[in-house]
Amino acid sequence: MGGTSPCASCKLLRRRCSKECIFAPYFPSDDPRKFAIVHKVFGASNVSKMLQELPVHQRADAVSSLVYEANARVRDPVYGCVGAISYLQNQVSQLQMQLAVAQAEILCVQMQQQEPTITTQVDQDHKSLLLSVNNNFEPLPHYLNFPSSSSSSSNVFQDPHEPLKRESFWT
Repeated sequence: MGGTSPCASCKLLRRRCSKECIFAPYFPSDDPRKFAIVHKVFGASNVSKMLQELPVHQRADAVSSLVYEANARVRDPVYGCVGAISYLQNQVSQLQMQLAVAQAEILCVQMQQQEPTITTQVDQDHKSLLLSVNNNFEPLPHYLNFPSSSSSSSNVFQDPHEPLKRESFWT
């Protein structure tokens, strides 16, 4: 920075701050903790190399990301930002589940409030029709029986009352 006070990085590293100091625009002398934590996690040399490889207009965002990641690494040395992201994703999942439960409860209450009007509209004939349709329902396993490859029948479903034929794959 020339004649003014050195930037936070030059203060911490105890070196002279030049006009070309790559850290000066991003680590001002009034916030030394910002550089100290980035230096502790990434190292001054690595941060310098990263910043030199980036275009000038992207450096401020990079420094902001490095500071955020360094803070996360200090709090959680193993997972860093990923730990924070995972925690927040779990919170979102739990809140979505709570919302779904609340919406289901609201729907149940609404259905219970409408139930007396619905049951009075359905007469006995409709009830008996519904019961007869439900009693004629056949179990689904007959849909899972596949015709044999040698059968000439074009019917995909096998009659549930007909015994299954045993075939070999190698004949």
